[in-house]
Amino acid sequence: MKRLFASVALLIAAAAPALAQVELKTYANGDGYVDVQALTCAQLANTYQEDADYLAAWYSGWYNGLAKKHLLQVNRIKELQHNIIVYCKANQSKKVIQAIDAVFTQYRAENGIKMDK
Repeated sequence: MKRLFASVALLIAAAAPALAQVELKTYANGDGYVDVQALTCAQLANTYQEDADYLAAWYSGWYNGLAKKHLLQVNRIKELQHNIIVYCKANQSKKVIQAIDAVFTQYRAENGIKMDK
Protein backbone atom coordinates (compact mmCIF):
# COMPACT_ATOMS: atom_id res chain seq x y z
CA MET A 1 0.00 0.00 0.00
CA LYS A 2 2.86 2.40 0.82
CA ARG A 3 4.37 1.68 -2.60
CA LEU A 4 1.07 2.51 -4.28
CA PHE A 5 0.87 5.89 -2.53
CA ALA A 6 4.52 6.59 -3.31
CA SER A 7 3.97 5.71 -6.98
CA VAL A 8 0.92 7.97 -7.22
CA ALA A 9 2.83 10.81 -5.58
CA LEU A 10 5.70 10.39 -8.03
CA LEU A 11 3.33 10.38 -11.00
CA ILE A 12 1.64 13.56 -9.82
CA ALA A 13 4.99 15.23 -9.22
CA ALA A 14 6.22 14.18 -12.66
CA ALA A 15 3.07 15.47 -14.36
CA ALA A 16 3.26 18.86 -12.68
CA PRO A 17 5.37 21.50 -14.39
CA ALA A 18 8.71 21.95 -12.71
CA LEU A 19 8.74 25.66 -11.94
CA ALA A 20 11.00 27.05 -9.27
CA GLN A 21 9.38 29.42 -6.84
CA VAL A 22 10.77 32.92 -6.81
CA GLU A 23 10.51 35.93 -4.55
CA LEU A 24 7.88 38.54 -5.40
CA LYS A 25 10.61 41.13 -5.93
CA THR A 26 11.66 39.13 -9.01
CA TYR A 27 8.76 40.81 -10.84
CA ALA A 28 9.76 44.35 -9.85
CA ASN A 29 10.89 46.90 -12.41
CA GLY A 30 14.25 48.66 -12.31
CA ASP A 31 12.97 51.02 -9.62
CA GLY A 32 11.81 48.15 -7.42
CA TYR A 33 8.06 48.45 -8.10
CA VAL A 34 5.75 45.56 -8.97
CA ASP A 35 2.98 46.57 -11.40
CA VAL A 36 0.05 44.98 -9.59
CA GLN A 37 -2.31 45.56 -12.52
CA ALA A 38 -0.03 43.68 -14.92
CA LEU A 39 0.95 40.81 -12.59
CA THR A 40 -0.18 37.47 -13.99
CA CYS A 41 -1.60 34.49 -12.17
CA ALA A 42 1.43 32.48 -13.31
CA GLN A 43 3.67 34.96 -11.53
CA LEU A 44 1.55 34.86 -8.38
CA ALA A 45 1.39 31.07 -8.45
CA ASN A 46 5.16 30.85 -8.82
CA THR A 47 6.02 33.05 -5.86
CA TYR A 48 6.62 31.74 -2.39
CA GLN A 49 3.41 31.17 -0.42
CA GLU A 50 4.16 33.96 2.04
CA ASP A 51 4.68 36.38 -0.87
CA ALA A 52 1.42 35.25 -2.48
CA ASP A 53 -0.40 35.72 0.84
CA TYR A 54 1.19 39.14 1.32
CA LEU A 55 0.23 40.24 -2.17
CA ALA A 56 -3.34 38.98 -1.78
CA ALA A 57 -3.64 41.02 1.43
CA TRP A 58 -2.28 44.09 -0.39
CA TYR A 59 -4.86 43.68 -3.16
CA SER A 60 -7.58 43.40 -0.53
CA GLY A 61 -6.52 46.70 0.98
CA TRP A 62 -6.36 48.29 -2.45
CA TYR A 63 -9.88 47.18 -3.36
CA ASN A 64 -11.27 48.18 0.02
CA GLY A 65 -9.64 51.58 -0.35
CA LEU A 66 -11.22 52.06 -3.77
CA ALA A 67 -14.60 51.15 -2.25
CA LYS A 68 -13.96 53.46 0.74
CA LYS A 69 -14.38 50.51 3.10
CA HIS A 70 -12.43 50.41 6.33
CA LEU A 71 -13.51 47.11 7.87
CA LEU A 72 -11.87 43.72 7.60
CA GLN A 73 -13.47 40.35 8.27
CA VAL A 74 -10.47 38.10 8.91
CA ASN A 75 -12.06 34.75 8.07
CA ARG A 76 -13.56 36.07 4.85
CA ILE A 77 -10.33 37.60 3.61
CA LYS A 78 -8.35 34.45 4.38
CA GLU A 79 -10.88 32.37 2.44
CA LEU A 80 -10.92 34.77 -0.49
CA GLN A 81 -7.10 34.99 -0.55
CA HIS A 82 -6.91 31.23 -0.68
CA ASN A 83 -9.53 31.08 -3.45
CA ILE A 84 -7.66 33.68 -5.51
CA ILE A 85 -4.40 31.76 -5.21
CA VAL A 86 -6.15 28.49 -6.15
CA TYR A 87 -7.84 30.21 -9.10
CA CYS A 88 -4.50 31.60 -10.24
CA LYS A 89 -2.83 28.21 -10.09
CA ALA A 90 -5.58 26.85 -12.38
CA ASN A 91 -5.72 29.91 -14.70
CA GLN A 92 -2.14 31.04 -15.05
CA SER A 93 -2.70 33.04 -18.26
CA LYS A 94 -5.06 35.44 -16.46
CA LYS A 95 -3.99 38.59 -14.67
CA VAL A 96 -4.34 38.62 -10.90
CA ILE A 97 -6.88 41.43 -11.10
CA GLN A 98 -9.01 39.20 -13.37
CA ALA A 99 -8.75 36.40 -10.81
CA ILE A 100 -9.85 38.74 -8.05
CA ASP A 101 -12.85 39.83 -10.10
CA ALA A 102 -13.82 36.21 -10.87
CA VAL A 103 -13.47 35.07 -7.24
CA PHE A 104 -15.28 38.10 -5.81
CA THR A 105 -18.09 37.80 -8.37
CA GLN A 106 -18.56 34.13 -7.49
CA TYR A 107 -18.43 34.86 -3.75
CA ARG A 108 -21.05 37.61 -4.03
CA ALA A 109 -23.33 35.40 -6.14
CA GLU A 110 -23.04 32.47 -3.70
CA ASN A 111 -23.76 34.72 -0.72
CA GLY A 112 -26.51 36.90 -2.19
CA ILE A 113 -24.43 40.08 -1.96
CA LYS A 114 -25.70 42.86 -4.21
CA MET A 115 -23.35 45.63 -5.33
CA ASP A 116 -24.40 49.29 -5.32
CA LYS A 117 -24.11 50.86 -8.74
